[in-house]
Amino acid sequence: MTKTGCFKRGLIAAALVSLSAPVMAQEVADIHEQRRERGVVCFTDHYHYGSSSGLSSKKAAQAAAIKSWADFVNFEYGGAWTSWARSGSKSIKCDHGGPGGAWSCDVNARPCRGGR
Repeated sequence: MTKTGCFKRGLIAAALVSLSAPVMAQEVADIHEQRRERGVVCFTDHYHYGSSSGLSSKKAAQAAAIKSWADFVNFEYGGAWTSWARSGSKSIKCDHGGPGGAWSCDVNARPCRGGR
């Protein structure tokens, strides 16, 4: 087989894997009970958590903790579930007691996706 043939086969394989990833993520999400609320679909009682530490401001610590939450939700269920603004039962707790007055935050929420 030529280099071009191998390259084309590799591209086709990569395309197939990338197209199936959202389907697999949704199948994983479907193991959790879901309900429609506020015009979106949310897990009913399944929470995810995120955290941050060692940051110079509360705003930066909150943003890092929310990103930590969204990154893990994305890993498990795909991008459709990662909106912090859409999520349900949100909780943010921050502390300013770290070394040198550093900020840390812990967040948790139920992932939600668009209501279609």
